[in-house]
Amino acid sequence: MPEESKTPANESPSAQPTDPKPAADVHPKRRWLRVVAALVVVLLIVCIGVPRFLHSLHTISTDDAYVNSYATFVAPRVMGQVARVFVEDNNRVKKGDVLVELDPEPFQVQVAIKQAAVDAARADLVVADATVRGQIGQVRGLRFKLVHAIEDVDNQIALVRARAATWEQSKATLVLAEAEFERSKKLLATKVVSAEEFDQKREALDVAKAQVTQALESVYQARTALGLTGKPPEGKPLTDVPADLDQTFSSVRQATAELMHGAAQLGVVPSSFDLTPRQVVEEFYKRDPGGDIDRIYAEIIKKAPGLKQAEAGLLRAERDLDQAKLDLRYCGIAAEIDGVITRRNVNPGNNVQVGQSLMVIRSLRDIWVDANFKETQLRDLRIGQRVELGTDMYGSKRIFEGRISGFTMGTGSTLSILPAQNATGNFVKVVQRLPVRIDLVNYEPDKVPLFVGLSVEPVVDLKTAPSGPSAGRFLQESTQAPAAKP
Repeated sequence: MPEESKTPANESPSAQPTDPKPAADVHPKRRWLRVVAALVVVLLIVCIGVPRFLHSLHTISTDDAYVNSYATFVAPRVMGQVARVFVEDNNRVKKGDVLVELDPEPFQVQVAIKQAAVDAARADLVVADATVRGQIGQVRGLRFKLVHAIEDVDNQIALVRARAATWEQSKATLVLAEAEFERSKKLLATKVVSAEEFDQKREALDVAKAQVTQALESVYQARTALGLTGKPPEGKPLTDVPADLDQTFSSVRQATAELMHGAAQLGVVPSSFDLTPRQVVEEFYKRDPGGDIDRIYAEIIKKAPGLKQAEAGLLRAERDLDQAKLDLRYCGIAAEIDGVITRRNVNPGNNVQVGQSLMVIRSLRDIWVDANFKETQLRDLRIGQRVELGTDMYGSKRIFEGRISGFTMGTGSTLSILPAQNATGNFVKVVQRLPVRIDLVNYEPDKVPLFVGLSVEPVVDLKTAPSGPSAGRFLQESTQAPAAKP
């Protein structure tokens, strides 16, 4: 009889212990997977984490950055009615392209009116030139009149002297007549001279006396005509005349005043109104170093007030014509820069005012990135540092190159419309952000354009040395702007 099993009767076969061999096979596999996972994690850390960590040690970045550009507002320079609009929103235009055209007819009428004014001003200039030359002739005539007045005075002085000589001759004749009369009177008693001869001698004496009186009165008359007293001062001869009488005589003064009046109309004013005629003439000839009368008159004509006034009128009319032509040219409103049209708000038939915004042109090339770095990141930032620019639009496939070009002189909170007032007592310190301008380098808008407002993530390379203008500084160098005209 076979030996019975010693298994208790109350134990079932299922309660018997399982084979430990399968458990031993499972645990090594799990352990292997864990080891592989750990190796993968370590590898990822070494391949990705370590380079990123090392990269972060010499870079600074922010996610608060956006694309920005200039906005050129298109506005008319003259008031008028819109005739045609040549562009739509999003159209790309070049500098000089006509965007809007105003009705040119009113401006063409103004050009015609101003042209007529120019023609009239030119005719006025011809008349003024002729008038000035006529005044020159009058002045020359007045100068000859002055010379003639001086000559008249000289003649009057000579007449005084001639009459004085006649008076002296008459006195000599009188002395002879008196001697002959006395002689005849003595001879009459001896009957040597007849009574008839005696009467003749007496008549000759009376005539001689009358001639002396007449000659003296004629001298008095000549002296009075010269503005002198008839009888000279005591002890002075009848021919006593002031040496400068030909410069101070009334008729000479009058001729001088007329000459100065005529010259004043030509802009020739003497240094004093009390000059003598000789001084006036000498001063006139000093207007030319060589005393050339032709050059003097030519210069006077050139600077004559009437001619200058006509020239100014012509110049004003010509400038008015230029302004009218300029307004006519402004009827074509052209693009001032290359770019893309946005915000068009004008249509044919609109009446527009000077300076009214009709549309906006956004430049494709003159764009930059405004990156708002925290104040704690600014310590190592400098102008000229190299920047890598990543965009959400193109992702990691396209990285743009940039360069820090400047720092805004104020944080965003101070440049806002309502800046924060921290002096009220409820101050809470907040890390400020400063806008930093980053210019694009080797940017090609025709291939990969950037649009204003796009989010950008700039990464500043601190390892590479800054380059370009103002490199390594916080502030740019002074701009070489033209000086203001006085």
